[in-house]
Amino acid sequence: MSARDSVRTSIAQQAAEWFVANRDGTPDAIQRSTFAAWLKTSPQHVEEYLGIALVAQELRAAADPELPLEALLAQARTSEQADVIPIGIARARTAGPARKAAWRFVAAAAAMLAAVAVATLWWRSDRVSTMQYATRHGEQLTQRLADSSVLRLDTDTAVTVRFSSGQRLVEVQKGQVLFEVAHEARRAFHVVAGPADVVAIGTRFDVRRQPDSTLVSVLEGQIAVGLAPAQPGTSVRSTVLVHAGEQVQVAANQLPTQAVPAQIQRNTAWLRRQIVFEQEPLASVVSEFNRYSETPIEIETPALRALVISGTFSADDTESFVAFLRTLEGVRVEVTSSRIRVRRM
Repeated sequence: MSARDSVRTSIAQQAAEWFVANRDGTPDAIQRSTFAAWLKTSPQHVEEYLGIALVAQELRAAADPELPLEALLAQARTSEQADVIPIGIARARTAGPARKAAWRFVAAAAAMLAAVAVATLWWRSDRVSTMQYATRHGEQLTQRLADSSVLRLDTDTAVTVRFSSGQRLVEVQKGQVLFEVAHEARRAFHVVAGPADVVAIGTRFDVRRQPDSTLVSVLEGQIAVGLAPAQPGTSVRSTVLVHAGEQVQVAANQLPTQAVPAQIQRNTAWLRRQIVFEQEPLASVVSEFNRYSETPIEIETPALRALVISGTFSADDTESFVAFLRTLEGVRVEVTSSRIRVRRM
């Protein structure tokens, strides 16, 4: 199978999944918005979706004057949060004579072709589809994008996704994201996170935006990392190649000359809702726990901040971490309803 055929098969599978989801249930706001974004990505998506509807004998719904297919596409074109009406929930009509059914078949096919043509003209205008995703404190989210790439958002994370016919761009405003990028030869995948600009083609990598820098770790494939340009999406002149098992930390106006071995288990422990630390200062470990815990941990004795510790804990099990701290010599832990205080005895 050629690469082109493989892409077409993948789109057809996505179209079938969307058709089943729209027919068998009532999509919520996020699903409708994601479906609209998927339709906007390519006229092939529109064509395949309509083709699935035809094969599934949904012609009565597709040709129903009360629910023309143009209305579905119009909604996708006019709103970022399009309230897309699923084809499968339209009111079915009583079948008429064979002649009338044949006419409706032709009308439905004509409507489909017209809709595809309209969508193609709109898509070629290179409009940008913008989506925003975010998680709250302690929350995580997995989101599949219109191109089949997958974003896994950690706690307190916010991203903006911008897709058009010529670009795929994700801006990480805050937090940490694991990217599983679907390969597309004609559109590179850009990620801008603070000072870092990442270019990827079919790979898996983790991006954590910190207050003063951005850490990028590669799990599979390779990426190019450079300094973020003034205008996101423009070309990056100076880059560092980062391969699987490597990481690079980018600060403002400071791009390392080469990548270094990555701490993959530590950097991606959050995917298992774990916190892993080895010979790290207590202040860093507490900061990591506070990303998830409902009750903040405070170190009241400054000298304890540099205390080096090691361990692996569940991000949701603060009690076990507190029990561990109490085993440390000279450390006292006081737990109240509003905070956890750590001090010298």
